[in-house]
Amino acid sequence: MLRGLLICPDPELASALTAALGETNQAGVVKTMDRYTGEVNLMRVVLAHAPQVIFVSTESLSKLFETVKTIEQQAQGIQVVAIGRSCDPTLLMELMRHGIREYLPMPFVRESVFESLARVEEIVSKNPPNLSITDQLYAFLPAKQGVGASTVALNTAWALGSHKDMPTLLMDMDLTSGILGFMLKLNPSRTIIDAAQNAHNLDESLWPQLVTRKGPMEVLPTGGLNPEFRVDSTQIRYLLDFARRHHSAICVDLSGNLERYSVEIMHEAKRIFMVVTPEIPTLHLAREKLKYLTNIELGDRISIVLNRNHKRAVITPEQVENLLGVPVMTCLMNDYQGVHRSLQAGRAVEPTSELGRQFAGFSNAILDKSSHTNEPKTRRLVDYLSILPGRYSAVSE
Repeated sequence: MLRGLLICPDPELASALTAALGETNQAGVVKTMDRYTGEVNLMRVVLAHAPQVIFVSTESLSKLFETVKTIEQQAQGIQVVAIGRSCDPTLLMELMRHGIREYLPMPFVRESVFESLARVEEIVSKNPPNLSITDQLYAFLPAKQGVGASTVALNTAWALGSHKDMPTLLMDMDLTSGILGFMLKLNPSRTIIDAAQNAHNLDESLWPQLVTRKGPMEVLPTGGLNPEFRVDSTQIRYLLDFARRHHSAICVDLSGNLERYSVEIMHEAKRIFMVVTPEIPTLHLAREKLKYLTNIELGDRISIVLNRNHKRAVITPEQVENLLGVPVMTCLMNDYQGVHRSLQAGRAVEPTSELGRQFAGFSNAILDKSSHTNEPKTRRLVDYLSILPGRYSAVSE
């Protein structure tokens, strides 16, 4: 079914068209505007609802033609269908002169509406609307609870948002143990649960009520503990599609439990950053998760983030990389005091600190190397398993 936007100051005409569309079951009106609007507001609505066809009243031809011009320049592929009360040949010629090939006059005859929508549907199938949708969606997956994945996701999103013209969203999708709201000292009235429950009805007026601005980014935190809440794949898809039309970069903090919705998010992500620490139990679980993700065709999207690394670590970054068979994209130092101070302040780590500079470098690497692919290792994974035996007793959780 085509997603339609209706712009019509005539309430009777708008009501009649909506009823006619309902009878054909070919298109649905996702948003009705009772007045013409300027370019900025129009594109805000278009990005919010992603229509495939816009029905525009001929009540004001100048406004109609302005709408067509805006769509042609900024949302190519969206089809425009004019509606009105007149069948004047002069009007039809004027519409054609401005590139409008479909016109539906009132009263709306079912057969005419059906034929017009069939032509629109055929064009849309061959030339889908070209909206500005970011592919910079990054998932942060902890190999094990307690490795600091939420800290990494928060600081990476903060660093990305600090780039010029980089509207950034941080989403907490750990629905049972999400901690980003606490880390940022947020007390939002709406949470990711509200966003999921309203995923099918998201628009330009509801979205600002759901997200919370913090520093250079917007945040969708979890709320209070709600073990009974369930989110389905359809809600996730609608939520991500909306967010990707409104943000240039999106960082998603996952629980690590590989829930169905988490897997759905990872399938949508451009990169999956598995966060590990240089400890044997963590690397064991990382390897198990890598096997699973590879089996569901996500292995080539994964890079390793080695967190809490230090010079005296028993396991080196090279050994981590060779053991897991996946590149270590970045090593982040173990700065307990710096992270503690950032939690007290409810913000990212100090950007001038060494760890802050590492996160800035990581964000630059993400943007510059977003097409980075995992190169297979020349040596086999089993060749490096010798570092594992005998060390479990020396490493605690």
